[in-house]
Amino acid sequence: MSDLLKNYLGGRWVAGSGAGTALFDPVLGDELVRVDATGLDLRAGFAFARESGGAALRAMTYRERAAMLAAAVKVLQARRDDYYAIATANSGTVKNDSAVDIDGGIYTLSTYAKLGESLGERRFLLDGEAARLAKEPLFQSRHVLVPTRGLALFINAFNFPGWGLWEKAAPALLSGVPVVVKPATATAWLTQRMVADVVEAGVLPAGALSVVCGSSAGLMDALEPFDVVSFTGSADTAALIRSHAAVTQRSVRVNIEADSVNSALLLEGEAPGSEAFDLLAKEVAREMTQKSGQKCTAIRRIFVPEALYGAAAEAISARLAKTSVGNPRNEAVRMGALVSRAQLNAVREGLAQLQAQAETLHDGAKHTLVDADAAIACCVGPTLLGTRNAAGSDASDRIHDTEVFGPVATLVPYRDAAHARQLIARGQGSLVASLYGSDPKALADAAIELAPLHGRVHVISPDVAALHTGHGNVMPQSLHGGPGRAGGGEELGGLRALNFYHRRAAIQASTTVLDPLA
Repeated sequence: MSDLLKNYLGGRWVAGSGAGTALFDPVLGDELVRVDATGLDLRAGFAFARESGGAALRAMTYRERAAMLAAAVKVLQARRDDYYAIATANSGTVKNDSAVDIDGGIYTLSTYAKLGESLGERRFLLDGEAARLAKEPLFQSRHVLVPTRGLALFINAFNFPGWGLWEKAAPALLSGVPVVVKPATATAWLTQRMVADVVEAGVLPAGALSVVCGSSAGLMDALEPFDVVSFTGSADTAALIRSHAAVTQRSVRVNIEADSVNSALLLEGEAPGSEAFDLLAKEVAREMTQKSGQKCTAIRRIFVPEALYGAAAEAISARLAKTSVGNPRNEAVRMGALVSRAQLNAVREGLAQLQAQAETLHDGAKHTLVDADAAIACCVGPTLLGTRNAAGSDASDRIHDTEVFGPVATLVPYRDAAHARQLIARGQGSLVASLYGSDPKALADAAIELAPLHGRVHVISPDVAALHTGHGNVMPQSLHGGPGRAGGGEELGGLRALNFYHRRAAIQASTTVLDPLA
């Protein structure tokens, strides 16, 4: 039997009292480790985080907390090889895809260390200018942002066990708020190992960072009014969180990132083989195959002018055909596995639903696996679908409503710009849309038109072909989140991320009292 990973709660390592859930290598099928949270005293552990971890963090200035984050970065950088090995075994990712998760998380943590340094020796933030409240200027109002006196609970998704931890923990810890992370069970090993390394290095105060691996039962019950919870996952689970008494009765603040049917749009006026056309084909193929399409920001729908449907299908398919799929340990492999048998079954079921309303332009089932047994490995080739009837209310509704969380995307033709916007809007709100074209004014206008429907609009024109950071790559300087079905949440965006972990209050007083606050 494999080792049982311990949880870190209440300032100590503690094993669950159950047999545990086994985590498996999605390519080889080997059992790796087990996780279990049965019998944990969550209320006591959460109280320790609030009282000990929170008090210690709030006693520090932003600059001191930034230095703490920088120290954690050094710990993680020194152990990158271990994390890559875990990612290969537990997530089935090739090295480049593991880097998005591991190095991306470390980079985000480093970015917030630098941002925190700029905030200086303060323990609260000012929000706006003072406002006069009376005829005489002596009595005024000043808004401040102070760290919430609770904890931050993170219920994370399986696809980014490294980055998903640090992109949330970095702004929380910098704000002075202790963190409890509950990673998705299937890939919890990497999260647990990163937390263990940082905890054992002693760079954070006791109680500042905790990890609970296994079932999420009881986590929401243990939350109190000044706590916050950030969730990444399905819309169904998000609905359960929003309806929990912690939220409806105790007013726990919630941030949600849920389903997202993201788009790529090639503007009118481009010809097959133009720079913008080729950039679209390249980015779509990359987004479909990176992490085997298991990214909340991956391209799911591709919109092109009607006259370019055939050419786009051919160009994207040609790139997908070159993608080798199989064992990530083989250097010839460019796309690894889905994370689990359950995820493989879900992708196959979702693909079948879409294929009922679309034609198959590139069949992923025809990819021969490299150095992997198809009967064991959770691998699936990239599949490009297409539909010429996307405007129909019933005949193509699944294209706009169904997110297949794997290497699957659908090509959709549009008649004109208004029609393209109408089709994209049927996604009901997404994390990101990318635009491709060569006319700066047209790209700018389209970006503004799409902004209300997305958390981020990524514009790729020939002049930034070698510079842009990618449709699906979430950079800490930019907002991550989206309206509507994407959850309505906001993360990152530089220092904007700190707002979620602070409480805004108005202080009404004499200017002799307010002036020292500045």
